[in-house]
Amino acid sequence: MPQTRTETVTLSLDEARALCISAAVGAGAAEETATSIALAAVAAEADGQSSVGLSHYVDYLEALEAGRIDGKVEPVVTRPALAIYLSDGQGGAAHTGFDRSFEEIAKAARLFGVTVFSQRNAYTCGALGYFTGRLAEAGLVALAATNGPALVAGSGSTKPVFCTNPISLAAPSAGGPPLVIDQSSSATAYVNVRKAAETGEAIPEGWALDAKGKPTTDAKKAMKGVLLAFGGARGANVALMVEVLAAGVSGANWSVDAPSISQGHETPGTGLFIVALDPKLFDPGFETRMREQLDRLSDQYHVHIPGPAKAAARARSEVEGITIPMALHIRISEFSARQAD
Repeated sequence: MPQTRTETVTLSLDEARALCISAAVGAGAAEETATSIALAAVAAEADGQSSVGLSHYVDYLEALEAGRIDGKVEPVVTRPALAIYLSDGQGGAAHTGFDRSFEEIAKAARLFGVTVFSQRNAYTCGALGYFTGRLAEAGLVALAATNGPALVAGSGSTKPVFCTNPISLAAPSAGGPPLVIDQSSSATAYVNVRKAAETGEAIPEGWALDAKGKPTTDAKKAMKGVLLAFGGARGANVALMVEVLAAGVSGANWSVDAPSISQGHETPGTGLFIVALDPKLFDPGFETRMREQLDRLSDQYHVHIPGPAKAAARARSEVEGITIPMALHIRISEFSARQAD
């Protein structure tokens, strides 16, 4: 059978940002929130992470429209101790409180050696490496964890009790892009299963169970069942660790209690936990040692280093722009058009 060619459109990064900001405003967001979520989505797309880029941005636009994200609310950030920032997202986006606090978080980490940003009551945050990567670019080592509505079975269970519960670590390195590790506790990200279900592609064994608790490679059946943690019980334990940091410490909804991110009008009320530290206070030569070690692992042992590929993709995107399906461009533009109405 002849293959149908998908029509595409290419946008500069500035054009993509402007379109996404306008679309979020059209969906009901204030300018600040619109800018925060748009910059994160375009950054993910530019990094080559299309699954959490502009296609996922439509989820944010629909959530704004339905009320799952309160686009007008302002986060409340308090500081109960000098090195601790607590953010109540109040049902809004996860990015706004972090963006407001970013410079202060970095300053506090340099002053005290370490600082914590903990947030509750917000929508899910998309690419977690966006948060840690920005801190690494500011010369800090950052560790982050976040949760969301339950999609993943716990150890020994066939029922969803955790979200994909990603964890991310980023670290600066001299003369090169930072190390940025960003991975889910599940065998794969939920958006990958959803994409496979939409396209009719099979998924690998070990990713999911169907509604009867049986292993499946049918993505549509997986969507009605449950995802699996990577590495069996060990991955499920990592998901539980993330849950403790992201939901337990912050006071956010546990994943099993979090409303859907795609249905209804309630916020999932999820959490975000970030620790940032200044490595130069521990070892003034950290960034140089980091670069030397990453180069050695890559050159001598052929180890894949997370981070440089995304940085290279971003550099290309800055010159060539990003190319997305025409249908996706039309969908985002529909929200943008509302701003002018």
